[in-house]
Amino acid sequence: MRAKRDAPVDSMGCERCCDPAAEPRVQRYQTLVSLMLSSQTKDPVTFAATKRLIEHGLTPENIAATDEETVAAMINKVGFWRQKARYIKATTDKLLAEHAGDIPASVEGLIALPGVGPKMAYICMSAAWGQVVGIGVDTHVHRISNRLGWVSTSTPEATRAALEAFVPKPLWKELNILLVGFGQQICQPVKPACEGCLNRAICPVGSGLRPVGAASPGKAVSKSGGAGLEW
Repeated sequence: MRAKRDAPVDSMGCERCCDPAAEPRVQRYQTLVSLMLSSQTKDPVTFAATKRLIEHGLTPENIAATDEETVAAMINKVGFWRQKARYIKATTDKLLAEHAGDIPASVEGLIALPGVGPKMAYICMSAAWGQVVGIGVDTHVHRISNRLGWVSTSTPEATRAALEAFVPKPLWKELNILLVGFGQQICQPVKPACEGCLNRAICPVGSGLRPVGAASPGKAVSKSGGAGLEW
């Protein structure tokens, strides 16, 4: 079902947002910024906002010299854009002051940045540094993992820990993009396209054993997949 790689995440995910002509340090920064913009926002909107920032000059030095209102105006189509503008400015200042303008090369260092949470950090480590140190769990991965009955968890972080306990590490990198695209096209939050899903027979929802949105046995699943802007 994902063989065509034609979901929005495949062409507009964070790995596709950075300027290929930029130096590696700047590409890593652009990848992080695109992830910060992506929370509660669809990929096409994130992609367009990142490109507007790149046209303006998406480098730590240039964003540090740009006032917050200007940054906010360039990203005002993404969810929670004013808060994200503050986070981007604060993170940029921290990167310049403490990391010579580069992004940290560890999950712990990334999470210490304003507005950056575990999901962003694990995906950024893979996309920006080429290091797979964990599974990035967003609302799609969290929802689908619970819907299929792979895990019974209430938060994305609990889902990450549960998945990493049994999914072979060589599959960690592709799990996020496979499930995100699957969630964008087939296993959607409210009206999943179960009739055309090849997993229907082995899915409690697709087979009719569990209503859409119902929790896996044992624990309630957050319908929003968690709260806040720091996944």
